[in-house]
Amino acid sequence: MRFWKLTAIAVLTGMLVIPALADIAEMHLFRIGTGGSGGTYYPIGGLVALAISNPPGSRPCESGGSCGVPGLVATAQSSNGSVANVRAVQSGALESAFAQSDVAYWAYTGSGGFSNDGSATRLRTIASLYPESIHLVTRRESGIRTVGDLRGKRVSLDEPGSGTLTDAQIVLEAFGLSTEDFQAEYIKPDLAAEKMLGNQIDAFFFVAGYPALSISRLAEKTEIYLVPLEGAELRELMRTHRFFSETVIPKNSYTGVAPTPTLSVGAQLITSSEQDEVLIYEITKSLWNANSRWLLDNGHAKGRSVTLETALHGIATPLHPGAERYYREVGMLAGDK
Repeated sequence: MRFWKLTAIAVLTGMLVIPALADIAEMHLFRIGTGGSGGTYYPIGGLVALAISNPPGSRPCESGGSCGVPGLVATAQSSNGSVANVRAVQSGALESAFAQSDVAYWAYTGSGGFSNDGSATRLRTIASLYPESIHLVTRRESGIRTVGDLRGKRVSLDEPGSGTLTDAQIVLEAFGLSTEDFQAEYIKPDLAAEKMLGNQIDAFFFVAGYPALSISRLAEKTEIYLVPLEGAELRELMRTHRFFSETVIPKNSYTGVAPTPTLSVGAQLITSSEQDEVLIYEITKSLWNANSRWLLDNGHAKGRSVTLETALHGIATPLHPGAERYYREVGMLAGDK
């Protein structure tokens, strides 16, 4: 509820954004690509947009008003996810976006699923935000307890253009499965949850910070089970794909669900090298001010994991010069630029 109240405030204050400093009267738009509304990217993106925005006419920060970049109005924009986001930032269709660390790296280097795209050399990072966990969700009564049990089942891998689809394919390959071994569907996790409730699919993948809204809602309506991702197959996968880390989704992150071992990747805020250095410096500075800390801590459970101390963790693409300037000023980067 706190998040939705904050989101309503964001809408009422006109959340949109782009370069604008105190001496520029005009308002500019700065779009942040996120993911589906049932995931974690979208609500956290709304909080980030609220934190960095400061529309013309806002009350001063010191008087309880907006503490973002003067003249800047940011909006969190729903999208298909990481793959679509990095392509949109590279092409200039979005000013910034959320992306999984592995997807951003593959896009920047033109490797993995981007080998036919060429290198997305304009991609730059503003911050690492929080770890995202791979969820493999099924109904408790389904009898699916391992990845191998997916054979012959109806399984959603998320939409084309999503980071979830990319990671699901990697996990399945590690366990010797392909889409020929089950009935694959490619739908958003919120729709997948609805179809699972109606017994129209048996399992779905979702890469998100816990608790993911669509899974939480599903767990309130039916008993769910998170399939553990562990064993020798996963250790080999992590050896060849170094962006993955072992993690555990804690007990009761979802109603009635036990602690579940799985893999995680980092969620990052990315932008383009074409974005102005002063603008990105001011955005980075606004993201980490005390007012933003309050918004993140109170707006969403995962917001507490978005910290300055972990802002440079797992980054394998270049920092934007504006962000780099900020991190040097606060002593997180040593040496001269």
